[in-house]
Amino acid sequence: MSEIGKLEQEILASIAAAKDEAALEAVRISALGKSGSISTLLKTLGAMTPEERKQQGPLINGLKDRATAAIAERKNALANAALDARLNSESVDVTLPVREAPVEAGRVHPITQVIDELTAIFADMGFAVAEGPDIETDDYNFTKLNFPEGHPARDMHDTFYFPPKADGSRMLLRTHTSPVQVRTMLSQKPPIRVIIPGRTYRSDSDQTHTPMFHQVEGLVIDKSSHLGHLKWILEEFCKAFFEVDSVKMRFRPSFFPFTEPSLEVDIQCKRDKGEIRFGEGEDWLEILGCGMVHPNVLRNCGLDPAEYQGFAWGLGIDRIAMLKYGMPDLRAFFEADVRWLSHYGFRPLDFPTLAGGLSG
Repeated sequence: MSEIGKLEQEILASIAAAKDEAALEAVRISALGKSGSISTLLKTLGAMTPEERKQQGPLINGLKDRATAAIAERKNALANAALDARLNSESVDVTLPVREAPVEAGRVHPITQVIDELTAIFADMGFAVAEGPDIETDDYNFTKLNFPEGHPARDMHDTFYFPPKADGSRMLLRTHTSPVQVRTMLSQKPPIRVIIPGRTYRSDSDQTHTPMFHQVEGLVIDKSSHLGHLKWILEEFCKAFFEVDSVKMRFRPSFFPFTEPSLEVDIQCKRDKGEIRFGEGEDWLEILGCGMVHPNVLRNCGLDPAEYQGFAWGLGIDRIAMLKYGMPDLRAFFEADVRWLSHYGFRPLDFPTLAGGLSG
């Protein structure tokens, strides 16, 4: 028997004897690897005469083909044997409940849901959504909004400041979304009609306050807007958001540096066994602040108060989410408790619409 024939017998025997894929891979490397026995034979073809190469070439290449085919066949047999062994060793209890698919098990956070609801309501009234940075300048957060020097809101106990810059100025975490109103008025020409949902930050923490919370503000600027328009918008918003046919609201005089006149808004409600129902009852609950944009703010944003006027309002998203969906503690919103989210969360594909019902 020729040397090629003996080598083929040895390789095929090693392939057949391989007990697992690791052993088979070792056989493959020893035969077909860079320094393998068959690869070494192939390298000798270059030094042969044409007559020798004509005789030995088919023999060596045939050996390579047969070895490759045998390895592939053995690998497939080993894989099938491993699968059979696994199927015989494992069992499935068909009486167990089927696991929920991720799209069914996942939940949308109530804050995200409420922001989507707000956007749907105000988009129906023709409002766009405006956004801005969480890190703001003192000028945008306070000065341009008519906060005087020494105002309590500028103090460290209420506002998170960054270390001073070389020129003494300081950046801060915005205490309200009102700086986006400033940015909008500086970048757009009236008429303006936007809502501004986003995160805000204040140094406060208890059952109804957290250092980071969410606000939504609205801004309308044109030549003829007035408090009657503001009242209508807020009434329609409350009816749509709380999903009631009618609401009673009262507007009380208040003070905010950036509006004049300034008002706080209460909505009629009924408190019963720890629940709050809107559109009925004899109680009142404060839900937001609003007013006509102060002439100084308009001037600071490059608008002539003799030509333009407008109104603005703001309310806490976390607070109205608690009121609508009966959540007793604001801190649970940010604790990432899967059990809480499973209870209060919303299905991810149930998008809120005015036609289909905001909360499903």
